[in-house]
Amino acid sequence: MHYDIVREFENRVAAHCGAPYAVAVESCSSALFLCCTLRHVETVTIPKRTYPSVPCAILHAGGRVQFSDRVWEGIYELEPYRIWDGALRFRRRMYEGGLHCLSFHARKRVPIGRGGMILLEGAEERDWLKRARFNGRGEMPLQEDSFFMLGWDMYMTAEQAARGLELFELIKDRVDEDLPVEDQGYPDLSRFPIYTRR
Repeated sequence: MHYDIVREFENRVAAHCGAPYAVAVESCSSALFLCCTLRHVETVTIPKRTYPSVPCAILHAGGRVQFSDRVWEGIYELEPYRIWDGALRFRRRMYEGGLHCLSFHARKRVPIGRGGMILLEGAEERDWLKRARFNGRGEMPLQEDSFFMLGWDMYMTAEQAARGLELFELIKDRVDEDLPVEDQGYPDLSRFPIYTRR
């Protein structure tokens, strides 16, 4: 069943990274949006050199963006919300709390092509995120479900999860350094008024 393969991928990644739970989504951008929505963000401080979807996620979740000159490698916090953009890192036992968002883009360490995941420690937040990513649905046949929340269409497909499991087996014992931020070509987003006006 669809949910089983996605759940297996979530469990493998959570165990590898040292997190109690993981929730698979369609992209790291979706992971960041769901986390910002869950935490009801207001003003969020992020580095001015990052991927454009990060301020978009904050703004779409109802928050405001404040840029900093912080230099980062592999991971940074969306301050002060304990939400972490970890798109450029994938290491054994890297989880240190909060909501930690991963990317499985084709240029990342587990290059599925598209996909993301949220590492976390709370079962209640896990349950909310699982329903939020899947149109408010639970992991059960549609006819058996009971609907009590609105959600988004951001779930990871079984095909993506199966590819993730295959690639994970190839890289799980490799020791990786962070992907270099300099190689990503991130522009200074603080120069663009679209991210700061509200």
